[in-house]
Amino acid sequence: MTTNFEEIVSRHRAIFQSGKTRSAEWREKQLAALRAMVTERADVFCDALWKDLRRNKVDATVADLKTVADEADYTRRRVRHWMKPKSERTPLVLWPGRTTVSFEPLGVGLIIGAWNYPIQLVLSPLIAALSGGNAAVLKPSEVSPASAAALAELVPQYLDPDAVSVVTGGVAETTALLEQKWDHIFFTGGTSIGRIVMTAAAKNLTPVVLELGGKSPAIVHDSADLKVAARRIAHGRWLNAGQTCTAPDYVLVSKSVAHEFLVHLKAAVLDFYGADPQKSPDFGRIVSPRHFDRLKNLLGEGTIHHGGQHDRDDLFIAPTILTDVPPTAAVLQEEIFGPILPVLEIDGIDQAIAHVNARPHPLGLYVFANDQAVAQRILAETASGDAAINDCAVHPIIRELPFGGVGNSGMGKYHGEWGFRAYTNARGVLSRGTRFDAALRYPPYSRGTRLPNWIMGIR
Repeated sequence: MTTNFEEIVSRHRAIFQSGKTRSAEWREKQLAALRAMVTERADVFCDALWKDLRRNKVDATVADLKTVADEADYTRRRVRHWMKPKSERTPLVLWPGRTTVSFEPLGVGLIIGAWNYPIQLVLSPLIAALSGGNAAVLKPSEVSPASAAALAELVPQYLDPDAVSVVTGGVAETTALLEQKWDHIFFTGGTSIGRIVMTAAAKNLTPVVLELGGKSPAIVHDSADLKVAARRIAHGRWLNAGQTCTAPDYVLVSKSVAHEFLVHLKAAVLDFYGADPQKSPDFGRIVSPRHFDRLKNLLGEGTIHHGGQHDRDDLFIAPTILTDVPPTAAVLQEEIFGPILPVLEIDGIDQAIAHVNARPHPLGLYVFANDQAVAQRILAETASGDAAINDCAVHPIIRELPFGGVGNSGMGKYHGEWGFRAYTNARGVLSRGTRFDAALRYPPYSRGTRLPNWIMGIR
């Protein structure tokens, strides 16, 4: 049966225009229901994540479900405050008057999720949409079908079906959805599809948030605590078998400490996943044969310092460390999005900064250095969507921080109040009384009664 996407959008737009979604009570109720869904039906979601990615229950609970539940609760407790109009200064020439900024819902949004965190990356943008008082259509990724099916089953049971829908399917369905007229589009995925989404949005001048990833570097200075740096980089890289948009994509390490760093990095992998990571209950799998084949082709570039084992039938690629990688290698040109980590030696910070700046802006930039002057210099002389010092990949859990890319790694920010702002129009409002209406502001100016320049703001 063919889905009538135009009818779905029209139904949600009618509800939005009725004013139903605007009240604080409705927003709070939906956010509470969303939290209840991921809490009460956690087993359903964990089972789906195991089927799609062989994600263990601990990672599924922490990275997908608890993250969403906590964000929904955090937002629910603050949304009334965020909704309040904010007063601003009124210029003297417009006295008596009052100037405010109100935050108006945008309307009906489309949320296109990604397969690597197929629950979180659909529901977290939905939290932002609901907090802003909007209706939304969710399109989970077809690459993670079990998670998409779980969302399609449970979302209508918990959330207002008049305002929130789930559409499953593949490229054809996504293409058809992009042909509709939306008030906002949120997309998480690769840069190539991001361009398609932005092109579709441009037809109706629809605002977008694009979360696109990119090659996020980890820079290890010789002042770093090398053991801690290695463990945190290993955790960030090999969580979810490397299929994380904020994961460090490669390491730039000072030559003077490169050997010691590699010793600690290998030790961390063995400590986390054992000598046979294929048997580890904590190491995931590649999402599909197509992605497996792409990643397997990257293993032949450079020297395998550790790992390299693979099994296509099990969609398994071991945590792999590459060294001596040629600058032109594909593994250094495209986002890896898998359990492979190139480690490149550098002469110093100048070379690291030049390397980062010669490439598109990454989603994250991670500096490992106990010399804070070095860390601050790297941040000051580079650009990235977000950054961390002496850690990596975990900053998105801080709801007060804006999360998102810049340039090639995306546009727009969300999480917490930043998500609320992404899904509302900041509407400037001037409110004036009528008891006083000076003739000085009106023509004819030949009367010589112009307001003094200092009042008009003319210098």
